[in-house]
Amino acid sequence: MSRATSYDTDVLVVGSGPAGGTAALLLASYGIRVTMINKYGWVANTPRAHITNQRTLEVLRDQGVEEEALAAGTPQHLMGDTVFCTSIAGEEIARIRTWGTGDDRLSEYTAASPSPMIDLPQTYMEPLLVSNAAARGAKARFDTEFLRLEQDDDGVTAYLRDRVRGDEFTLRARYLIGADGGRSLVAEQIGLPIAGQEGKAGSMNILFRADLSAHVAHRPSVLYWVMQPGAETGGIGMGLVRMVRPWDEWLLVWGYDIEQPPPQVDEAEARRIVRDLVGAPDLDVEITSTSLWTVNHSYATAYSAGRVFCAGDAVHRHPPSNGLGSNTSIQDSFNLAWKLAMVIRGEAGPALLDTYSAERAPIGKQIVDRANLSRDQFGPIFEALGIGGGSDADGIERALEACRTQDTAGAKRRRELERAVELKNYEFNAHGVELNQRYSSTAVLDDGGPDELWPHDRELYHRPTTRPGAKIPHCWLIDAAGHRVSTLDLVGKGAFSLVTGVSGGIWQDAVRRAVAELGVPLRLVRIGAEGARDAYGDWYRLGEIEEDGCLLVRPDGYIAWRRTSPPADAADAGAELTRALKSVLDR
Repeated sequence: MSRATSYDTDVLVVGSGPAGGTAALLLASYGIRVTMINKYGWVANTPRAHITNQRTLEVLRDQGVEEEALAAGTPQHLMGDTVFCTSIAGEEIARIRTWGTGDDRLSEYTAASPSPMIDLPQTYMEPLLVSNAAARGAKARFDTEFLRLEQDDDGVTAYLRDRVRGDEFTLRARYLIGADGGRSLVAEQIGLPIAGQEGKAGSMNILFRADLSAHVAHRPSVLYWVMQPGAETGGIGMGLVRMVRPWDEWLLVWGYDIEQPPPQVDEAEARRIVRDLVGAPDLDVEITSTSLWTVNHSYATAYSAGRVFCAGDAVHRHPPSNGLGSNTSIQDSFNLAWKLAMVIRGEAGPALLDTYSAERAPIGKQIVDRANLSRDQFGPIFEALGIGGGSDADGIERALEACRTQDTAGAKRRRELERAVELKNYEFNAHGVELNQRYSSTAVLDDGGPDELWPHDRELYHRPTTRPGAKIPHCWLIDAAGHRVSTLDLVGKGAFSLVTGVSGGIWQDAVRRAVAELGVPLRLVRIGAEGARDAYGDWYRLGEIEEDGCLLVRPDGYIAWRRTSPPADAADAGAELTRALKSVLDR
């Protein structure tokens, strides 16, 4: 068999983090041969990413592993009373209800998705993804280092090193996914264009164990922002004490001057910093690890070259503000995996793969810009307090005393502080950033409908719509056994879906014709019929189509094509549906 037609695997995934693990899980679920490598001996050994938003849980739900994530994560009601203070045990400056837990936002979050938000550290997320991928047939190789690649018209040859044996070998794949992080060797070798700025600031993580329940259990949160002298160095003017597991496992973030050599922090110094931020000089602390990282503002303007694709931090590098990192990485892979699967199976033409960059690169830029802006939006808090970054203890105390004064000047300062803290909603309650992502590509057939009218802030508030390029809205339906089922549960899972109503029988033959002619996985979903009753009337309000209109929903839950009303007859319905699928799939 020639090199052009002999493959060790269909897809080689470099990296087993959120992007790589998700890609392997999805491809294995779709029946594609996939090999995932990681140069380390196992998955992440530090918590790193943790905020897990609703869209990401929807991806896990699609794959049948959401319940595992919910069991391992900290639930939403323990995530949200974010505190600004002088120390954990010291004076509280302000609180903000975050991650949709506020009385004014919780119902909106609940209505938007069948899935909640949770806090799931990367040390729990990665094993979940990798173990399920392996259980479904993915080949996982650890201690296997990617060295370089060569690609041609038929595939990619990867040069790898076994770090246990020490020898080098090659692996031949149809396609390769570089999910190898912010220092991506894959992205570098294929010459992906990277815009923005690397190395804006330096940060240090200190992972520790200590029982802080007496200080935090009454105000449960993931994040406790601490104003301390020195915290502004290379950072944002505040130190951070982040919950890993309630309430005895924590991660502390502290800045350092990136223009200077990285700090050398021994266990004694790490313990001193922890005790300072907690505000308990005799705190019993176990230091688990320390590590350094840099704040970046950079993104790839294209996500692929030839048969090589990149996902995750390889193509969007930013601070952890807004909790967007692992979420965007997982959603990158959800966009890419079904396209690769359909091209590999011969159900779609190769131009479908071009839509990955077209759809996800604008999202990557958006979240990089948003995360960096959120980081910068700590500045107004210091301006409201009247300090230039909180660099000395006396200055911090004078600022807080000015906020306490019971006069007109104190009232003015307090109102300014409230407005500055309110601005942090754009970091901690940016529901629109998380759920309003829209795609524009040849895999979306715009129907020329009117622009979405939405009176609310699009970054803060979710806007459900069935316009092509948007995700199908969630609402609860009732199945044949009388149980609730989400609209999202009726679509996805590696197949296209045609969604219509009870009177949409005209589309039944259209689906049969399209499947017969194109051989693609396509199901008919009739909302309102038995098994999907619109008992609450919510779909009637959300669908934006007549009962006998239709939505063509992609395997990732995004709407590819919409017919708000039915065509004249069944023949026209079949022709239109087949034509739409051909266009989307480059057939």
